[in-house]
Order: sequence, then structure tokens, then C-alpha cells
Amino acid sequence: MGFWGYYVVGHGERPLAELGGLGGVRDGLALHESRAEGWQIWEASVPDVGSMDRLAADSGAPALFGFVMDSACVAVEAAGPESGAWNACLAPDAMAAFLAAEGKEPDDLFLPPRDAAERAVAWAEEAGRAPASAEDLAKVLRAPAEPSAELLFFRFLERLGLPRQ
Repeated sequence: MGFWGYYVVGHGERPLAELGGLGGVRDGLALHESRAEGWQIWEASVPDVGSMDRLAADSGAPALFGFVMDSACVAVEAAGPESGAWNACLAPDAMAAFLAAEGKEPDDLFLPPRDAAERAVAWAEEAGRAPASAEDLAKVLRAPAEPSAELLFFRFLERLGLPRQ
């Protein structure tokens, strides 16, 4: 059985766990990693991490949630104070297998990879980052989660211009 849980990505001088957008899950959050220029990645194994829109508003910067499902795929939800909200999935073939049980497909819930990649570029630019091209981001969005969805998620973050320190 793989990892089930959230990664919360945001920017700020204060720990993201202190911001209201993460609701009452402060006790369920742990700092996973700090990245350059104040970017933070938190991990939560709770069923709900709060409001990503509110986190973006509270921090004054774009924010992103990644819900990892059994290390097989990731539901991505993101928002920027200016660019608005968007969603995507990483490893759509694996996501399709999860959604089939509910009679749904990834296209029912998520933007197509090309559209999501364009929104991701706008998100990264609003965040002051230098993202990869929309084509490169779309390739990551379509890629299988090999060896894991977690590693695919971190590859996606790097393409958004949030490299490891």
C-alpha cells in the first residue's frame, strides 16, 4: 500500500501551518521541505487540509495542494490571488482506474493536460518563478507515476520553477 495524503505548497515568511487557510489541521501538518526564496512544502495525512483559495489569499502568493492517492496518482488543486483556481491530475491513467469505480473519468473532474499546463505556467509566473514551457509541463501531467506519484509531484514542482535548494 502506498502513500495517501496531501502536500501543501505555498510561500511565506511565516510557517504555512500558522495561516488560517489551512483550517483546523495544524496538528496534522508537518514541514516536509523548505525550498528557495521562502517556498514551503508541508505534508498532511488528514482527509481535508482546508481552503487552497484562502491559503493563497492569506499568504498573498499562489498556493497548491497535491492529494496523493496510494502513490499511484495525484489530484492537484492550485490558486493564485490574481490567476485564480485551477486543477489537474498527475498520472491520469492511474487516476482513471480510481475514478472508474465511481463511473467517472479524469476529464470529468480535471482540466485536460494542455489546459492545466497553461494554467500552471500562469500560476508559476504569478509566483515569480521561471517555469518550464507548457509543453514540458503537459508531458509531466501525462506521465505515469514511475516509480511513485510522490516523485512525479516533485518533478512537477521543479518544472513550475520551485527547484530543490
